[in-house]
Amino acid sequence: MFAFANVLDAVAQLLGYLLHLYMWIIIIRALLSWVNPDPYNPIVRFLAQITEPVLYQVRKRIPFMGGLDLSPLIVIFIIYFLQIAVVRTISDFAMTMR
Repeated sequence: MFAFANVLDAVAQLLGYLLHLYMWIIIIRALLSWVNPDPYNPIVRFLAQITEPVLYQVRKRIPFMGGLDLSPLIVIFIIYFLQIAVVRTISDFAMTMR
């Protein structure tokens, strides 16, 4: 049972790191949108490919705000929620198993 608790704790930490990394990728993508980067740049293309599916799903569900794209901010709030609700819950559950 102790080994399973360690695995759950490792999963929680890994998920937390991945969510944190994705949050920074979203922030970088949002900042790049202010400077109109070259769309053929491989880094810009990578950032668009990894963030656009999530941002598109959020954009579909929020009303049009006259050119103001709030989807990165909403995704960051969702990431924070997942870090609190999911990552902490898994970590706390692993602690109770020890």
